[in-house]
Amino acid sequence: MANPTIETVSTGADKAKLAGVAVLVVGAVVAFYALGQQDLWLRVLALLALLAVAVAVFFTSEPGKQLIAYGRDSVKEVRKVVWPSRQEAMQMTGYVFAFVVVMALFLWLTDKTLEWVFYDLLLGWKR
Repeated sequence: MANPTIETVSTGADKAKLAGVAVLVVGAVVAFYALGQQDLWLRVLALLALLAVAVAVFFTSEPGKQLIAYGRDSVKEVRKVVWPSRQEAMQMTGYVFAFVVVMALFLWLTDKTLEWVFYDLLLGWKR
């Protein structure tokens, strides 16, 4: 059986973009703390602006494009899902609740039976 090969195309430009994204994210945090003497709104604005630029640069790289394509494919798949009607959903919920109650009663009955067998009959411990 042949091992399937995974082909990834990573250019130098993509690596540079991802490195730039990392520098921008670190720069955003540094700018936030470096502007410590400024008003909070200015610090937050600088942080958000640099993070927005980092996100924009990321989405121009190949991994960013793949992430966008993955998101689009996911939306297409969700649209293909046949969702149950309200009546079907309520009916299935009722079945689940009934099953949980039956299982709880079964486990309680099993526990009490084993407790009675072991403690009262075999060991003779009366509580």
